[in-house]
Amino acid sequence: MNDFLSARGLAKSYVIGRRTLDVLRGVNLEVARGEFLALCGASGAGKSTLLHLIGGLDSPNAGEIFFDGRNVTKFSNAELTHFRNRRVGFVFQVYHLLPELTALENVCLPARVARISAAVSGERAGHLLQRVGLGDRLEHKPSELSGGEQQRVAIARALINQPELLLADEPTGNLDSHTGSEIIELLKKLSVERQMTLVIATHDTKVAAHAQRAVELADGHFA
Repeated sequence: MNDFLSARGLAKSYVIGRRTLDVLRGVNLEVARGEFLALCGASGAGKSTLLHLIGGLDSPNAGEIFFDGRNVTKFSNAELTHFRNRRVGFVFQVYHLLPELTALENVCLPARVARISAAVSGERAGHLLQRVGLGDRLEHKPSELSGGEQQRVAIARALINQPELLLADEPTGNLDSHTGSEIIELLKKLSVERQMTLVIATHDTKVAAHAQRAVELADGHFA
């Protein structure tokens, strides 16, 4: 078993009316600590579902996920909450920023949930926003930022609690190609700097080409 992230026999299905949709069918995956992995496949292949299972946002119908030697599928609700908040960072295609909050306040949110003091969380958030190139946008609200800038805020927010694993679901999907390339380069640099494992779900071959390794999902399992 891999000593960092290992998924064995993952199956996930959804019932839609009278029909059962099998999204994942016995998926096995191992990811090394510090690796940059691209999950590839067409829309509907199960990439997002697999990321959600790995990150504890959803539970499989069958199979197990081990993170740093612990079985995530056996976690209690409290353990899952701690896992999602402290050990995993999430970046999505949709930025999910709260419109009434500034960039700094949006980045601080996960730290405040983790009961990190306002002073420490504010200092961390300011540093991260500087690092992602938004040092002069701390007090701007999402409506005052471009799509690329909003995604940078979302990346900073994902990193605020210093996670070991960063999961990115089509992080360039709403961006033009130039801005998307900048975001991928930023994610790569940050993962190296912070010694994070990075797993990106993408249908874009240009994005996948940046990864150390790429695997392709098709019909609910790896091709």
